[in-house]
Amino acid sequence: MMVFFTLVIALVIDYFIGEPNRYHPLVLFGNLANTLEKKLNKGTPQQRFIKGVFSWAILVLPVPLIYLLLMWILPVYLLLLVNIYIVYWAVALNSLNQHGMQIYQPLSEGDLSKAQHFCSYIVSRDTSELDAQAISRATTESMLENGHDGVTATLIYFVLGGAPLVIIHRLSNTLDAMWGYRNEQFNYFGKCSARIDDLLGFISAKITALLFAIIGLFNGTAQQALNNAYQQSRDYKSHNGGWVMASGATVLQVCLGGSAVYFGKTVVSPQLGEGEAVQSKHIAASLTLVKKAVLLWLLMVALWQSIL
Repeated sequence: MMVFFTLVIALVIDYFIGEPNRYHPLVLFGNLANTLEKKLNKGTPQQRFIKGVFSWAILVLPVPLIYLLLMWILPVYLLLLVNIYIVYWAVALNSLNQHGMQIYQPLSEGDLSKAQHFCSYIVSRDTSELDAQAISRATTESMLENGHDGVTATLIYFVLGGAPLVIIHRLSNTLDAMWGYRNEQFNYFGKCSARIDDLLGFISAKITALLFAIIGLFNGTAQQALNNAYQQSRDYKSHNGGWVMASGATVLQVCLGGSAVYFGKTVVSPQLGEGEAVQSKHIAASLTLVKKAVLLWLLMVALWQSIL
């Protein structure tokens, strides 16, 4: 039951403490990534791509390799503490909830400007002109997609591959969030990071969509959630995000997708899910869905380990 207890203890620490205010590993990692990008993201498209591959490797691979070395050195109880810490800094359930609720609360109180301000923290689209419905849509999409990237994927990959896989996924996902844009600055330099993140999220996105669908058994949306995840993700810009958001939105019985402005350009996304137009209440509902998926995964891990 060691894997189960590691996940539970890490989630309990995250619940009560949240992300560290200072010296968060991902913040330090992000600063290092920014410095490296500014120095290397130059030259021809081919040179930028090669430098992007090199940058991904030098930023991501050393830490899991160091962990593998520690496995041969540290006693079991210290390795357990290291595992708990790694899952704790990689998982972001507390942070996800804080970001979602600081948008949901002002929307519920009719404070649109405050909701726009906090929404800009979590999405790359322009939020200055968004109305309450558009903010609700953007936030609900973010809660579902980041619920996978920053929460369920960590828990899933710790079970499937241990701490090294958690580290590789979380660091790669962070680089994708920083460099994975199809614009002049990152189209070539960030291509490697984006493709690797797509590859790493392939399995965890499917499992997360399945967890949402299982929860959908209670409101009769389970089968349609998987159907929509399979069909609608084909046309969405992110295969993994499409699976997660289509399944989650179907269980929430809302429609996501539509037009949004990114870096001055209007982008139209296909429909994800089905049901009513998303409202502010669905921000809280999406957070609840992610939390239920976490509990369901823990239950499955506990049952699996008890059988073994």
